Amino acid sequence: MLIILIRTIVLYFIILFVMRVMGKAELSKMSPFQMIVSFMIAELAAMPIESPDISMISGVTAIFTLLFLQVLISLLSIKSERLKNLFSGSPSVLIEKGKINKKEMKRLRLTISDLLEALRIGGSPSLSSVEYAVMESNGNLSIIQKAQEKPLTPADLSIAKSPESMPLVLISDGNFYPQNLQVSGWTETQMDSELLARGVTSRSEVFFAFCDEQSRLHVFLTDSSDVFATEVSR
Repeated sequence: MLIILIRTIVLYFIILFVMRVMGKAELSKMSPFQMIVSFMIAELAAMPIESPDISMISGVTAIFTLLFLQVLISLLSIKSERLKNLFSGSPSVLIEKGKINKKEMKRLRLTISDLLEALRIGGSPSLSSVEYAVMESNGNLSIIQKAQEKPLTPADLSIAKSPESMPLVLISDGNFYPQNLQVSGWTETQMDSELLARGVTSRSEVFFAFCDEQSRLHVFLTDSSDVFATEVSR
């Protein structure tokens, strides 16, 4: 039992390291090649845990071999578009200028029901409102609406809008994020003053606090359902 426990802990940290080295982009795309690598890594990690007779070194060596191949192919795919299409596939246009590409759908073995389902999931229940639909290499469907079906934007109405900033978490479960506070334009003194003005004497009383797009402070308290937002922006 102790051997299984130790092997599990060691392999956990090895797999965690391998996944971090693979990178966020690799995990988010999940092309067929990346999916195969992930499944194989999971299987190779399980074998030394399930079978104590299998050497840990053999399992770890196989895992790092897959990691090497993954990183190598990723680097080669950056250099060669042909290799990238070979391992990850290429996007397929299913709807072009409002017309269904039957030839491409047949090649991908997709039915019209599959296409309509993907359009509904993508927020386009009516085929008549779609100008382009592209099946990406990771299997997701990208939908471009027809110009007359797109919602109006401030630019369409010639309305000037001030630039917005990215929302940032300042406090979460009592944990303070000073690096985010610095980017937001607030200072610790200003934030603490806003909290104190609303009866919050300690940051530990704050369940969640963040700055929105206009750099306004929003605070959720731990022991209360109340939430308040400042009218002051930084």
